[in-house]
Amino acid sequence: MSQAHSQDLSAFTTFRLGGPAPQVIVANTRDELLDFCAAHPLELNGEDTAQVLFIGGGSNLLIADAGFDGPVCVVRTTGVETTETTTADTRVTAEAGEDWDSFVAHTLGLGLSGLEALSGIPGSVGATPIQNVGAYGTEVGELISSVEVFDRVAGQIRHLTAADLAFGYRTSALKRAQIAAGTPQFVVLSVTFDLQRSELSLPVRYAQLASALDVEIGTRVSAALVRDSVIALRRSKGMVLDGDDHDSWSAGSFFTNPIVDDPEILPAEAPRYPVTDPLSGAKIEGKTKTSAAWLIEHAGFSKGHSLGEGRATLSTKHTLALTNRGHASTADVIDLAATVVAGVEDAFGITLEPEPTFIGCSIDDGRRP
Repeated sequence: MSQAHSQDLSAFTTFRLGGPAPQVIVANTRDELLDFCAAHPLELNGEDTAQVLFIGGGSNLLIADAGFDGPVCVVRTTGVETTETTTADTRVTAEAGEDWDSFVAHTLGLGLSGLEALSGIPGSVGATPIQNVGAYGTEVGELISSVEVFDRVAGQIRHLTAADLAFGYRTSALKRAQIAAGTPQFVVLSVTFDLQRSELSLPVRYAQLASALDVEIGTRVSAALVRDSVIALRRSKGMVLDGDDHDSWSAGSFFTNPIVDDPEILPAEAPRYPVTDPLSGAKIEGKTKTSAAWLIEHAGFSKGHSLGEGRATLSTKHTLALTNRGHASTADVIDLAATVVAGVEDAFGITLEPEPTFIGCSIDDGRRP
């Protein structure tokens, strides 16, 4: 484990934003990560609980310009193990610090399918179950069999099943516990996936992906071809990390797609999608999902929209991403986000919910029109 030292946290986030922290260490092994966790236990409802920050790939973080005044652990643990099961699935376990896209490519190289539609997503393996990361019709909650965590309250390692994790749209029991405590209670050590031994993808579920592949919804095609197509689609939206492309200096999709109980509040032309259980795939009755990007665009915010000097703008390729044009501050991003939220509320009566985790700041800090 590296010696603790002061460092600017912008070096660890895809937004390239965030002020200094006085104690930053890098955990390269599981033992180093466990040592950090053991040194920083969590007492729920306790007074003066020390705040700590865990950073994986930094792709879902917006950190205050003032930084973080507490210990920071950058998780860089690595390792992948594969186990054959008695079913048609192959069980693959990856350490939390593994790069997500490299892991996806590795599974496809082993002849395993399931994760191909999640290609090109920045970040680490350990972050995926917290957010129930999803894209192009697939969510990790469908494929995760268990997650190994360190419980900072109990002071011990626990193994949580998919049922324990209670996945929902961009949420999980891990995320809800973190929100409730104001700091992570469960630190992900490793994630285990059940994948198919097949060269064919999961059935294609997403219309844009099906169109790019020139196939019907529900078709299975080469998993490698799906990966290539997804990465091309993501790159066209500035959603593949590229130091020369400021549209990728972001946290990806900044807002989740709203889920409404009453679809009648939506304009007739607004997109409507069913809401499904990530484990069973069953439709959840009485819930309708719509497109945050559509709402943003039709509230009058076009690609590249900016405030003031334009240090932070909506992506020039996709209105759902807020971007750092090279000299932005976190405050610039928050001001832009607050303006977009207010505009969508005024136009449609729907409140957009941010997807990134805010550290030391809040969207309520933004200056709204």
